[in-house]
Amino acid sequence: QCEEAAYEERRYPAGKWACVTMGEPMYEQSISMSFMKLMRYICKENSVGCYLGMTVPVLNEIHLTKEGTELEREVVTAYYLPGQFQQNPPVPMDPEIHITERAPLRVITRVFYGTTTEETILREISLFWELLGSTDTVLRETYIVASYENPSIPQRRNEIWFIYQA
Repeated sequence: QCEEAAYEERRYPAGKWACVTMGEPMYEQSISMSFMKLMRYICKENSVGCYLGMTVPVLNEIHLTKEGTELEREVVTAYYLPGQFQQNPPVPMDPEIHITERAPLRVITRVFYGTTTEETILREISLFWELLGSTDTVLRETYIVASYENPSIPQRRNEIWFIYQA
């Protein structure tokens, strides 16, 4: 019987992403509001006036406070633009959505299931550090939560990404 790998390393190429930054009191509020803005952009509220197509995962970039015990309020939610829009991204109607060119990314990733709250994310980060042990090859204050399914699915698949230092 094959046991699922505890974590894996991945590389992502540079590319254009539509990003929204929110700083609501609760993490879930920030990602929910950001995702709704991005969905409106994806569905029609863009300069080409049509459905752009959904890509996964949707990324939520988070930062820990200096003490490492809680999340900073500001969360960046990012949607990868489909291939046909990489060269010439449709302009968002919403001024809070920014098209950003992100550098190539090298991460170590670990899957977890369920809802993503500040509590579950902090627990996943802590568990991942226990697995990895002491290392200075990854960032300690910035992490990414990758979501592959609709936030309303109770046992949805998520990943926590540890980002390698450049």
